[in-house]
Amino acid sequence: MTEETPGFEEQPDVPSEAAQTPDDAAKGVGPADKAGPAAPAGDFEQVALQAQLDQVRTALGERTADLQRLQAEYQNYRRRVERDRATVKEIAVASLLSELLPVLDDIGRARDHGELVGGFKSVGESVETLVAKLGLQQFGKEGEPFDPLVHEALMHAYAPDVTETTCVQILQPGYRIGERTIRPARVAVAEPQPGATPAKGGEGEGPAQDEESGGPEEG
Repeated sequence: MTEETPGFEEQPDVPSEAAQTPDDAAKGVGPADKAGPAAPAGDFEQVALQAQLDQVRTALGERTADLQRLQAEYQNYRRRVERDRATVKEIAVASLLSELLPVLDDIGRARDHGELVGGFKSVGESVETLVAKLGLQQFGKEGEPFDPLVHEALMHAYAPDVTETTCVQILQPGYRIGERTIRPARVAVAEPQPGATPAKGGEGEGPAQDEESGGPEEG
């Protein structure tokens, strides 16, 4: 009979990679867990960051477009306010100067009659200088063509020495501020006489033509 060594039992061969330590068994970690994840975690983080970056860029583009639109609206509003402010100022100045036109007419008549002398002359010139600084302009001269937009005809006559309706006398000068007419010039106008044709070839042209045509031939 063969004697057996007490306390010794044969153990089956176990692969080293399948062996688990007691700590691994306690934590529930197996060989598959030790091998690591199938895909790197860094790739998922990069994709997520790229998506967030795209969202931020889209939001930034929308906010930039909103800001540009708001800035354009503000510029239009500012120009409209400035234009309205200038118009209101011009209307207010025109209203004030309209009240001074009779005074300016008196100053002009006094100058025409030689009565603008002494202290009255100094005051009159100061008033004219002041209204000129406010933009008031006088217009209307003798000999200029009649324009119904800026002239008001108070007297009418015919004259042989005019070829069109002409202002022959300024009864009251006109005044304007910029393009706004405060008062038209009040004038006397003259028109060409009906049926009269102005001579274009100089004097003696008519008789010369008669001589060329000759008289009736004698029979």
